[in-house]
Amino acid sequence: MVAAVLLLLVQVSAPAAPCAGCVAAPAQSAAPSEAGVMTGTVRDIAGGVVPGAAIVVRASGREQQTVTGPDGRFTANAPAAAEVSIIVRAAGFAEARQTIAAGARRVNLDIVVGPATVTEAVTVTATRGERRTGDVPASVSLLAREDIKQSPAMVADDVLRQIPTFSLFRRTSSLASHPTTQGVSLRGIGPSGVSRTLVLLDGVPFNDPFGGWVYWSRVPLESAERIEVVDSSSSSLYGNYAMGGVIHFVTSPPAARTFELKSQYGTRNSPKLDFLGSHVWGKVGVSVDGNVFNTDGYPIVRENERGKVDNNAAVNFWNLNAKVDYNPTDRVRAFFRAGYFDENRDNGKASTIDGTEEANDTTWRSVSGGVRVRLPDQSDLQATIFSDVETFHSNFLAVPAATPPRSIGRMTLRQTVPTTGVGGMVQWSRAFGGAHYFTAGTDWRWVDGDSEEQGLDAVTGTQVTLERISGGTQRSVGVFVQDLIAPLPDLTITLSARVDNWHNYDGHNLEHSVPSGTPTPGHNPALPSRSDTVASPRVAALYHVTDRIGVWGDMGWGFRAPTLNELYRQFRVGTTLTLANNALGPERLVGGEAGLTLAPASNVTIRTSWFDNRVEDPVSNVTLSSGATITQQRQNLGRTRIWGVQTDAEYRLGTSWKFSGGYVYDQAKVTENPANATLEGKFLPQVPTHRGSLRMVYSNPRYLTVAAGVQFVGAQFDDDLNTATRELPKYAAADLVASRALGRTFEVFVGVQNIFDAEYFVGTLPTTVGSPRMISAGFRLRLTGQ
Repeated sequence: MVAAVLLLLVQVSAPAAPCAGCVAAPAQSAAPSEAGVMTGTVRDIAGGVVPGAAIVVRASGREQQTVTGPDGRFTANAPAAAEVSIIVRAAGFAEARQTIAAGARRVNLDIVVGPATVTEAVTVTATRGERRTGDVPASVSLLAREDIKQSPAMVADDVLRQIPTFSLFRRTSSLASHPTTQGVSLRGIGPSGVSRTLVLLDGVPFNDPFGGWVYWSRVPLESAERIEVVDSSSSSLYGNYAMGGVIHFVTSPPAARTFELKSQYGTRNSPKLDFLGSHVWGKVGVSVDGNVFNTDGYPIVRENERGKVDNNAAVNFWNLNAKVDYNPTDRVRAFFRAGYFDENRDNGKASTIDGTEEANDTTWRSVSGGVRVRLPDQSDLQATIFSDVETFHSNFLAVPAATPPRSIGRMTLRQTVPTTGVGGMVQWSRAFGGAHYFTAGTDWRWVDGDSEEQGLDAVTGTQVTLERISGGTQRSVGVFVQDLIAPLPDLTITLSARVDNWHNYDGHNLEHSVPSGTPTPGHNPALPSRSDTVASPRVAALYHVTDRIGVWGDMGWGFRAPTLNELYRQFRVGTTLTLANNALGPERLVGGEAGLTLAPASNVTIRTSWFDNRVEDPVSNVTLSSGATITQQRQNLGRTRIWGVQTDAEYRLGTSWKFSGGYVYDQAKVTENPANATLEGKFLPQVPTHRGSLRMVYSNPRYLTVAAGVQFVGAQFDDDLNTATRELPKYAAADLVASRALGRTFEVFVGVQNIFDAEYFVGTLPTTVGSPRMISAGFRLRLTGQ
């Protein structure tokens, strides 16, 4: 009934599709062009408008930029007596270029953009501005909206696994893993629960402010227009967390009278609902999106090792986000976003004494806002501010040695982690003389958080014996500059540099015995403060040998300051206790890569790059003692080296078939560790030497769309000592999605993850396994109108 009412309200318009990349002649009824003013509309090949497209106008040696509005229209200054070059860049589309002769009419231009190949797609992340991936001297991967739709995954990390450089700390999906193990690593740089990769949502930091990990269930997948992944170090532009790269989720701008609904149901009693609604009233656009998900989950301990303590790892979560875009003029664009996230998890085991489930839950409130202004001198000024208020609860279960194994479990610790964070960014950009595009900016962030803990007795796990409040405050500020130089038509040089200062203060560890209230030996109300200043320069160059061959290389420095979590919070996984370390210092990286891009035909693209990263003082979990209980502590490890070769290829056959694949050979080892020389030469835990993926898509709107993929991951160690019994074997997992459009607004689909139900290991002590076969089916409804 609701769908019927909405259909009556919506009028769908589908104008005829002109040729891609061309500019249609303006209507004869158009009024003469005003001196110095150019107007136009950007459309796709189906005739739909393209909002948010970047427009670059070059005339008389000067360059200006603007962006299309929700109706796809743009306005720019263009001297009537000069020849004008127009460049249109839009996510998921090939770059369109057009030259308009001096004196030609310049109003009501109709510019059409076609589908993009790998090198033609536009990225904003690698340079903090719109550039074709083929013009960026860095390894960049993009997943367009269609790539997201053609995945059976229900959460963002499972979508990203088709990119071989992407991995979480452990192999498991975020559907079954503790949030603190969901730190992302690109190319195996420093894998641990904390991320060495900055994750952004529309330019706003998305990592957990206390621990740096990522709530992948919080990503609004249905509103994502594309996902951009920059594999190389990006600290020269983004500072902290970007030492190993950047992942950027870019959402779609509001569109007039649009409603989207995706409803599906999966095995293991797993319903999921995603929705998106938006409208535009003149200069104001509003969108609301959200999702709800619940699953009974699955057992994560291997069947032959399960005991009375083990049950299903399960999760339920929901998101609600609202965004307002305000475009009072063609020179000013502003936005405001607010979001609420709630997640509850059962972690796959429970106390055999009182039945308490090992569980965690998170609530997260976020707000952000910003403005982008094109100034009279055609420079671009942007400013953003954001705030996060988060509360995380978790408890931990100990499983003592017993006969039979895993027949006894008792609670050991309860944690509550309240965190508040505030940050902002200001950036200014301008073109100079046609050969330079200069950017300068500053950003800052303030985070305050505590780990409020209750230690429980060692017999029943029901009585509080220790109370601890450990935490502090961290403040960071950075300034950065970048110059994109084009000394020759086929040569681009990138020079960038950044200076960051971080300060950790108000550290404390308030620890008392219960019920006596006596301070313990670890009680310290004033832990030492620490601060540091780090410079992160980068130089890169790209040269187009021909229109089908490009070579590039870069060298840069990066850093990551320890999080409040690493400094102050301890935790337990199985029989392993990991201690905090308030004396941790920053990690520093020096790295480089060299790449080659080949396009032997218009429908074939091959990219390969060699990378070499040296990390000094990486934070890692170091084993202090072994036995029935393993004790580890976070320490600055010494030095590591991560080097390898990354290759990906794409082949398009006609308009319906696309084949793609990628492979990473990765050598990640400890090269120096004065504190424990036995670690030297060891592989970093959780980094496989081989990782790859293959994907095939057939898409024909008249019939159906089918996407099939396989990911394969080589063997990796689960511990820093590279113990043979703790090696995780290689595995491969396949997935499949099939969908069929029934009319213009309705689509049905079915998806399968891990088609062959392959059992693969994600952890040891005990042996834990990854996601089994998951089948889901459902429908999409999309209603649009003018």
